[in-house]
Amino acid sequence: MPIRTASLTHQIQKNGLRLHLAMASRANSQEADQPASAQERALQEERRSLKEARAQRQAQAKLPKQKVVRLVWEPKLPKVPKAPKAAKEPKEAKATKANKPSRADKLTRKAENLEAAKKAAKKSAKT
Repeated sequence: MPIRTASLTHQIQKNGLRLHLAMASRANSQEADQPASAQERALQEERRSLKEARAQRQAQAKLPKQKVVRLVWEPKLPKVPKAPKAAKEPKEAKATKANKPSRADKLTRKAENLEAAKKAAKKSAKT
């Protein structure tokens, strides 16, 4: 069933205006005692069917709607722990260009040089 987005109120209102004009034109044309014309009867029938359709829609709207089925949450199974990996053998140091010292070596050498400079400065100050 398609989703209905518009109501029938506007259609009933437009039909009522056309029906009123048809009835007024019949009354003003000195045929007030005459039966309704075919156009007027068609408008009355259309109005009646529109009102029935509106009543059906309103009755259907009051019926309980089908509720959404909620999914039941199931906890996940715990993961099986993986076997520990075998320890890798340490890699051999790569041959560097012209035996370039590492950063750690540079820092230790710098610290030693600072200590030696402090001691040398103290000795010269005493003498």
